[in-house]
Amino acid sequence: MKADVGVIIVAAGSGSRTGSTELKQFRWVAGKPMLLHSLQTFQALKEVAMVVCVLPREHVGDPPPWIFQCDADRLLLSVGGRHRTESVANGMEDLPGECGIVIVHDAARPLVSTETVSRVIEEARAGNVAVAALPVTDTLKRVDSQNRVVITVERAGLWRAQTPQAFPRAILEQAHRDAREVSRTAHDDAALCEHLNVQIVVVEGSERAAKITTESDFALVEALSIFRE
Repeated sequence: MKADVGVIIVAAGSGSRTGSTELKQFRWVAGKPMLLHSLQTFQALKEVAMVVCVLPREHVGDPPPWIFQCDADRLLLSVGGRHRTESVANGMEDLPGECGIVIVHDAARPLVSTETVSRVIEEARAGNVAVAALPVTDTLKRVDSQNRVVITVERAGLWRAQTPQAFPRAILEQAHRDAREVSRTAHDDAALCEHLNVQIVVVEGSERAAKITTESDFALVEALSIFRE
């Protein structure tokens, strides 16, 4: 299988919303450090040529030793930027030229499966931007600044975007060039691509790929880790 996929794992945030002084992405969850889960999952795929972990600047030169519990020949460390969009751009600059497909993944989703990764890669090989996502099943309410309900939002056609997201490299690079020109940032890279005339599709994600944002999410991921897709 052709190894032409580059992976950027975004792990440069401070994780301040967990209330811990330890970096969220370095904390243990479900048996190992959060970041190591994703790193090992992506390197289990033979089509992955390189994984770039984007870390806070102070940790790039002195990373935790457990990060090398992987294929060190397919690992690079990159410096995080002022915001997520800049961090992804930094990681992309470090990817080898043979990586024609680029995956972007948040380290805060440690339980991503190889099945989900394979689905987004397949769509990217077809020339699409692919977003792992789940359909919204809850009733949605729009509220005002005083938490008063304004309207019930129709949930048909609404999806919860996750990562990984996969891109033909040329499309992602163009989206980032355009974003830099107008100082545009986004919560995910698919949103940057919405400004281009490209097809963006969702593929089935997983409830197991929950994002750790607050302290209580660690317990949730621990519970989810006992279930298999």
